[in-house]
Amino acid sequence: MSDLPTLSVLDLVPVRSDQDTADAIAATLALARVADDLGYRRYWLAEHHNMPAVAATNPPVLIGMVAGATRRLRVGSGGVMLPNHAPLVVAEQFALLEAAYPGRIDLGIGRAPGTDPVTGWALRHGAGGVTDEAVSRFPEYVENVLAMMEPDGVGLAVQGRTHVLRATPAARSVPQIWLLGSSDYSALLAAEKGMPYVFAHHFSGNGTGEALALYRSRFRPSPELAAPRTFLTVNASVAADAAEARRRALPQLQMMLALRSGQPLGPQVSVEEAEQAELSDAQWASIDAMAERWVIGTPAEARTRIADLAASYDVDEVMVNSVAGAAAGTEPGTSPAREETLRLLVG
Repeated sequence: MSDLPTLSVLDLVPVRSDQDTADAIAATLALARVADDLGYRRYWLAEHHNMPAVAATNPPVLIGMVAGATRRLRVGSGGVMLPNHAPLVVAEQFALLEAAYPGRIDLGIGRAPGTDPVTGWALRHGAGGVTDEAVSRFPEYVENVLAMMEPDGVGLAVQGRTHVLRATPAARSVPQIWLLGSSDYSALLAAEKGMPYVFAHHFSGNGTGEALALYRSRFRPSPELAAPRTFLTVNASVAADAAEARRRALPQLQMMLALRSGQPLGPQVSVEEAEQAELSDAQWASIDAMAERWVIGTPAEARTRIADLAASYDVDEVMVNSVAGAAAGTEPGTSPAREETLRLLVG
């Protein structure tokens, strides 16, 4: 990887129309082992709920699976959507993961719900309050998580007495904690708290430069971080032939089109099914515009594109969401095209 920035992996644990949840998890574990063997730095797992094509509903559970199946990768959340959860629960989960895999756990924290309003209510019922309250208290929740994972814990004043809350009885280390976002809000909060920050470039591709510039200009050093630290996230489909790389990206491109236009979602279709989809000229134009922001092409083209993005945004690490779809007849517990994207990127 000497000619590239350091590479990492983002995984939403996609579920195809030929898979059940067990198959999708098996494919993720296989992909993580490939990333581990190839020398990728991190493997982050997303949090999305009640979506027919995404099995990444519970990052801490998946992190434990992936960390146990790999040797050297840093494994983390990209991210835990904190307003969905009680801060103490998140702190407990990640304190245990860090204890089990010391020096290998990342906690990426986000503010978005990662789901629809009804599912969001079900997630928060009895734990995080109503949506507006949970979101408005996000900075407080972040502080709580940080403090609870420290060996000394945090003091909670109740009826004139101080009760100490610790995420785990005897912490020796804490996970590396990042703030994630797709707006200026998290960039400013990360800068104010002196935390590392990642903008969700893979999701929109818009506003990345502005958010990173704001984060860097407002950054205040903290005991944990002396200078700004960030990296870039991208969607990628890589194949020996550029047309094949674009073909493999079609299922994910069409799913993102459906998500953004409010159409019903289903499991991810095969490459052949995506090719047969009947779309309007306007829909194909939207897909083309999205594809322009993704890394799609041959290995040489993809490496050049990633190197250019890293230089443009002044980052030394790029996290790849491998979005290459599967051909009809692919073994359900595997994702060979996603694995090939990772292999071809490193040469």
